[in-house]
Amino acid sequence: MNTSTHLHMTVLSALFAALIAVGAFIAIPIGPIPIVMQNFFVLLTGLLLGPKWGTLTCGVYLLAGALGLPVFAGGTGGIGRFFGPTGGYLLAYLPAVFVTGLISQIGKKTIWGDSLAMILASLVIYALGTSWLKVSTGMSWPKTLAVGMYPFLLGDALKITAAAFVVKTIRPMID
Repeated sequence: MNTSTHLHMTVLSALFAALIAVGAFIAIPIGPIPIVMQNFFVLLTGLLLGPKWGTLTCGVYLLAGALGLPVFAGGTGGIGRFFGPTGGYLLAYLPAVFVTGLISQIGKKTIWGDSLAMILASLVIYALGTSWLKVSTGMSWPKTLAVGMYPFLLGDALKITAAAFVVKTIRPMID
């Protein structure tokens, strides 16, 4: 990677880390896990920056939050957020952005291919997020799914649809 490309990717990484943080402030509070735009920007990050730079970007975002910067939902931060009910969702962003980026990188860059990548990444987020929610709260699986997944399916489907069209528009400018 030449210096110009490296600088370009570093700037994009900083921009997308900031967008993920901004997404935390766009929230609809319902139950213990608010509907936020963080995952929208995480998915965009994977699609547009790829698995390596996307994962690095998401890692920078999570590190900023762990260090106490108020970049998580509700303007919160701190290492303790990873041990609370939403910790699994936050930590799931790393494998989710990697999965999205990898599938996008090796597959066809179409709306359908991108949508498939985001659906699979969302399943990763749900699997890790609901598992941690269950462990951290002691809820039964039916209750955990009712609180930590079902209410978000429609919103995530809409975010995936929007992200697929946003990527179609933005990708030519970034590539």
